[in-house]
Order: sequence, then C-alpha cells, then structure tokens
Amino acid sequence: MLISPGHQRYFMTPRDQPLPLYIESIGYNGNQEKVSRPAGYPYYHWLQTVKGAGEFELSGTSVILGETSGILLPPNLPHGYARVQSEWETIYITFGGSQCAGIVDSLGLGEADIRQWETDSPLNDYAQHVLNSIGSDQDLSGLEASADMYRFLILLKKHGMTGNRSSISQAVARLAPLLAFMEQHYGDPDIGLEQMAWIIGISSRHMNTLFKQSFGITAYSYFILLRIRKAKEMLTGSMELTIKETAARAGFRDASHFVATFRRIEGVTPEQFRNLY
Repeated sequence: MLISPGHQRYFMTPRDQPLPLYIESIGYNGNQEKVSRPAGYPYYHWLQTVKGAGEFELSGTSVILGETSGILLPPNLPHGYARVQSEWETIYITFGGSQCAGIVDSLGLGEADIRQWETDSPLNDYAQHVLNSIGSDQDLSGLEASADMYRFLILLKKHGMTGNRSSISQAVARLAPLLAFMEQHYGDPDIGLEQMAWIIGISSRHMNTLFKQSFGITAYSYFILLRIRKAKEMLTGSMELTIKETAARAGFRDASHFVATFRRIEGVTPEQFRNLY
C-alpha cells in the first residue's frame, strides 16, 4: 500500500496467523512525523534510521537514533519519537507470532536497547530488502516474510552492538586465529588457556569474555566441545579405532576422562554412540 510518495506501508498477516513468527506491518517513511504511543504498540516494533536522526523517548529517557542504528521494542511499551534534523528517513517492522517472544528472548534481544552496526554490515540494508520483497507481492502465503523476519533477528543478534560492546561478528573475527589453531591442534592435551590467549595477544579473562559473547561458553568449554565433536567423527568414520585411541587422538589424556566427559555431554558412552551408527 502506497500512502504517499515518501511513505510506503504494507500490512501482512492477520492476528490469528498460526506461524511462529510473522510480519504484521513493514514500511518506509521518507519524512518521519512525530509519534506518541503512551500505551505502546501491540506487536514487537523495530525502528531503524535510514537517513538523518530522530529523538527516541523511552522510560523517561531520550536517546538519539542516528544512521546505522535502530531499536527493537517489546509489545505495549510506552514510547515516542520525533525527528531532530530537517530530514529523518526510517524503516519499521512490526511482528508477532506464537513463538515470537521465545525467539526474541532466546537471542537476547528482549531488552529495548539502541543497537548499532557497521556501515558494511548486511544488517544495514536487510530491512529494505524485506520491504522490497513484500512489495513485489510474490509472497502470498507469508512464509517468505516469516523466514526473512527470522533472518533479520539473527543478523541483529550477530551484527548489532549495544553500548561499548562489540558485535558477535566482531568478536568472532577477533577469535578467528585461535579458532583455526584449535582446529589444527585439538589433539594436543597440553594446550592451556595461557597459550590460547597468547595466540591472539590478549589476556585469558578478555579471551573468555569474547568466547562467552560469541558462543555463550568459556574458551576451555569450547575446546572440550570441539574435541568431543572430533571424537564423534572418529567414532563413526574410523570404526577400527579403539576408544583409547580415539581419546588420545581427540586430545584427552586418558580414556576414562574421555568416556566421562563424552557421557556428560552426549548422554551416552562413546561405545553406545558408535553403535547408533
């Protein structure tokens, strides 16, 4: 639906749509007007600056929403916004679904924070891509829009930055040399945290912070999971290897520790896992 030459808006899906995630509305506003919502909006609401800047009022505080930034609001949260420059172009998406809250919360996006990203991030143009796709009228079932919305949330999780924290993509890039080292040397049981931190030139504490931000676990836990994954590949790909030999090749000092760790993580022993295949 074209509202004006500078404003496009499309309404997608009725409230009773059974999809776990769906877009309720999406639009581009080339001349964003002042908006006041004392009762909030009944759906999740993403607002992103395309050009210019606006002032966003939320919970008694005001923040500037400039280019390469946006905000995701949960339903029914009071807010308001207005431009602070002569131009303020925005893109917005409202969305819901039977599993929407669970998806948003599991991705750590439930808090109403300003999120920023690099100008070359795929997040920068993705909302416009979704808008163009919906505007083509090719997605009559809403399934493509549902997939696009999930992809958008993943990109927001991966590339969005809050406060002074780097994005997950930046943290993973910082860890890349170490991750490659782990892939090559997982079979060495003598590798410790200090050696891992030395490879990327940071402290063990900072290294663990990056791992927790990127993967939700410490560097040591990541290394153990990598060894278990490699062991699973050996157990199913090299049937001639004994459990003891598999343990040694996967970087465990002894078979008993390997079996105990494998059972704790996988819920079965290595031998039981092998028999599944």
